[in-house]
Amino acid sequence: MISNLLKTKKILLATLAIFVAFQGFQADAHARSLSPLQGLEMLRRSFSGMNDFTAEITQDKQISLMKKRMTASGTVRFRKPDSFYMELYSPYASRLVLKDTLMTVVYPNEGVRQKITLPPEQSLKRWFAYLARPVTSLPAGVDIRAETRGKYVILRILPRKKGIVKELRITFLEKNGITRLVIEEHNRDRTVISFRNMKKNVGLDEKDFHIE
Repeated sequence: MISNLLKTKKILLATLAIFVAFQGFQADAHARSLSPLQGLEMLRRSFSGMNDFTAEITQDKQISLMKKRMTASGTVRFRKPDSFYMELYSPYASRLVLKDTLMTVVYPNEGVRQKITLPPEQSLKRWFAYLARPVTSLPAGVDIRAETRGKYVILRILPRKKGIVKELRITFLEKNGITRLVIEEHNRDRTVISFRNMKKNVGLDEKDFHIE
């Protein structure tokens, strides 16, 4: 039960500012380096004109200590400026709602419900306020590296403080949004989330972010 909660929390913390999704990543042999500001500005433009979205996801989790791999499918919803919903289906069923910094997680198979308050720096409103205008400075507390591979942009975010996450690797199309998110943890666990079938500006409202 606790391990399920921690797993879901890790995934959410890594995706607070990163929510759009399309087709899977296809690597190109030719990479071109970008400045961190260029990479962040291209990410900002990928959100341009988007107020909400729904998408299907596949999550592939590699647990180093147990030498175990877990794969689950699910769905996500997002509405600016501060509402996010994620559901994973069986066999790892969970439902999660985030309202700015207040996260509620339900594990229906175990009959468990948890609430977690995230620190202010992980606020959805904060991140989307940052992405709402042209990027002219780097966010504090992280190192950023960026490059292009063909039509894809790859953004690497490395937190300076040693917490759960060692590195986030975001692959996206500048005009169409994120396609893949890789989360590398200090304990050598690795999570890959792929996005597909995104529908944007569908008119999501408050009821779409209620958790039963």
